[in-house]
Amino acid sequence: MGISQHHRANRGDVLLAFVFSLLLGLAWAARDWGSLSALHLPDTDDAMRLQQIRDWLGGQAFEDVRQHRLAGGLEMHWSRLPDLVPAAIITLLRPLIGVHAAEVAAVVIWPLALFGAALALVAAITRKLAPEAARTAIIVAGVAYPVTTLFAPGRIDHHGLQIVLVLVAVRALLAAPGWVSGIVAGVATGASLITGMEMAPVLSLVSLSVWVGWWWGRSGTSGQLAGLGTGLSGTIALGAAIFATTDWGYPACDSFTRTVWMAAQIGAVAPPVLGLATPLLGTRSLRAAASLMIGGIVALPLLPIAHGCANPYGAVDPLVARLWLDHVGEAQSLFAAPFATAVAYAGLLIAGIAATLWQLRRGPQSGWAMLLALQLTAFAVACFELRGVYAGVILGTPALAVAIGEARARGALWLAGAWLGSAGMLYPIAAQAFAPTGTPSAACSPQAALAALPTGTVMAPIDVGAYAIAAGPHRMIAAPYHRNNAGNAAMYRFFLGTPDAAQAIAARWQVDYVLLCPSDFGEVDRTTTRDPHRLLSQLRADKAPDWLTPIATASGAKLWRVAPRLREAPRAD
Repeated sequence: MGISQHHRANRGDVLLAFVFSLLLGLAWAARDWGSLSALHLPDTDDAMRLQQIRDWLGGQAFEDVRQHRLAGGLEMHWSRLPDLVPAAIITLLRPLIGVHAAEVAAVVIWPLALFGAALALVAAITRKLAPEAARTAIIVAGVAYPVTTLFAPGRIDHHGLQIVLVLVAVRALLAAPGWVSGIVAGVATGASLITGMEMAPVLSLVSLSVWVGWWWGRSGTSGQLAGLGTGLSGTIALGAAIFATTDWGYPACDSFTRTVWMAAQIGAVAPPVLGLATPLLGTRSLRAAASLMIGGIVALPLLPIAHGCANPYGAVDPLVARLWLDHVGEAQSLFAAPFATAVAYAGLLIAGIAATLWQLRRGPQSGWAMLLALQLTAFAVACFELRGVYAGVILGTPALAVAIGEARARGALWLAGAWLGSAGMLYPIAAQAFAPTGTPSAACSPQAALAALPTGTVMAPIDVGAYAIAAGPHRMIAAPYHRNNAGNAAMYRFFLGTPDAAQAIAARWQVDYVLLCPSDFGEVDRTTTRDPHRLLSQLRADKAPDWLTPIATASGAKLWRVAPRLREAPRAD
């Protein structure tokens, strides 16, 4: 294929990717328009992200990512980087269409733009490895559940951006090895670390693949290795200057903290040193020895923080971990998740790994080998946390697209089987058919219940917090964030304790309202929730203690007002 034909093919891929993402996105938006138009977003993190953007545009300092209406002021483990584009869309559109419409536009436009970019990058990766399958890969990636859920309208949290950055790094490393491809991969890696830590294991393998090519002696990889470290170091240095938060010194690796910045900067030293020293390292043995020596020197300063970084949730209160974190779907192990969930999440990942292995069976190719290593890393992460599947699923789509092309030559039955195995949307449907999860609970709208009340502090189950903060002016005690140890523990002890213990907690936190939905606390065993001595059981039986006054509501939620005398104690820290 000539250069002009190659450029035309690439432009066609990009056009198809964005048209397909737009068509799917508009269909999804139409389906969910009732919720989107009311800004009831798909996930609690999306709702909180929107509120974080509102707070910033409303005057909160750029470096202050605290949520001041949660548990007296909680420092979030988030970065401002994912806020930039949605905030820009809102700022540009609100003088023209009003604040609400501008926010609706932002929560639709931003994830669909990321979706188009992701599909275009998948096509570019596939065209590099198997040009004839590039257009098919766009279709396969467009329905690649569960990663597609990260790009649905309303999904403005940072996960979609991280997937795009991983794809940028992979595409860069499939280009001709050299400084430019290394720098691009390093910048994408650094930007992902600034955004969040979820993709760190996969990006570590991206970096390792560059080292393997250099160690093997592949032409141009010395510059690529040096460029990788230079791009990473420069990006996180710029990130520290721009995106350091007021809680920059928080001693954990759950976000872009000083600890993460220091570790990444130290780690970024080794690639340029090795790359520049290549002329002195003429054999693989010398390159391996130099890597061990430089790696050992670099690793020494990182040892004191390695243990804490290995488990970012280690500081979570044991009670909160047992009753909440262990039941969070994406934080569950693949083997601990319900069968239907495990199949829905990992089905396409396993199919993609099999298809990539099939490509390697035909002959060793560095590009396919890198994709396989990344998919296997994603699978390993999923064995601890299901969220690891996302990157692995989308990186398996190029091989699945090639498999569809090969099946086409074998006949209609082979082709139908290949499409069925590659259609990610079918895995959750099949899992539900073989292992139904039960009927949904009765409708309950906490936001509607709180809407008519004067501003106050609300004690409610953990999943209510983010939505309630985004929907109105109330202050919440609990929300699904691992740094909110004090508030989340107080909430569980409030509902699962005796009325007298709950009364003391309400006074300590100056609680104004108590809210409960019929389906709440499904994560707690029935023996506990049915204990008649616990406040939760009494509230469910409409036998609230005299310090709680029922408030009538038609939202399906139960609501009580706390006696004023209980709110005179100082608020808890």
